[in-house]
Amino acid sequence: MIIAVDGPAASGKGTLARRLAVHYGLRYLDTGSLYRAAALHALLVHADPADPDAATAAARQVTAADLDDARLRGEDVAQAASVVAAIPGVRAALLDFQRRFARESKGAVLDGRDIGTVVCPDADAKLFLTATRGARAARRFKELQGGGRAAIYERVLQDMIRRDARDSERRTAPLERAADAFALDTTALDADAAFEAARHFIETKLGTSRH
Repeated sequence: MIIAVDGPAASGKGTLARRLAVHYGLRYLDTGSLYRAAALHALLVHADPADPDAATAAARQVTAADLDDARLRGEDVAQAASVVAAIPGVRAALLDFQRRFARESKGAVLDGRDIGTVVCPDADAKLFLTATRGARAARRFKELQGGGRAAIYERVLQDMIRRDARDSERRTAPLERAADAFALDTTALDADAAFEAARHFIETKLGTSRH
C-alpha cells in the first residue's frame, strides 16, 4: 500500500504521515529531507543552490544515510532546499530514489509536494493538506522557538510567502492537489482530529478497517 501526503510547509503533513506509517505498519519517507540533503551537499562546498549544475551534482550525491544528518534541520538548509527543489535536474536525480522507496517491501507513506501528482501518481490513497498561511506561519514560529532558535513572526511569515510562491510557481512538478486526492484543511484541527479524518478517508477508499 502506498499513501501519498502532499501539502505546503507547516500544513501538518509530516506529523500525519509519520502517524499513518506507524498505524499501518509501513515505512515512512519525508521527501523534503532529500531536497534538504541536496541543499546541504551544495552548501558544504560553497556552491550556489540556485546554480542548476551545482545543485544537480549535489542531488546525485544524496544517499539514505544523509537523511539522519542533524544539519538538515537548519533554517539555512531549509531555505536552500526550497531553491534547489525548483531545479528540474535535482528533481530528476531524486525521483528514482523516491519511487524505489515507495515500491520496496509492502509499501510506504511518503510526504512532500508532488507525491500524488509525479512521484506516485498511482498511490493507493492520496491526501492533500492545507491550512491558512497565518496558521502555518504560527506553527513554524512555535517550532523555531521550541527548538531554541530566535525567530520573528513577521520574518517567518514572509519566508513562508516566498517559499509558497517557489513551490507553486516552479515549472517542474509544482505544488498542486492531485485530482483524486482528499483535501484536508488542518487550520482548526489538532493532530488527533487530522489523523482520524485521514484514516477514515483511507479505509473508506480501500474498503478496509484497522483500529
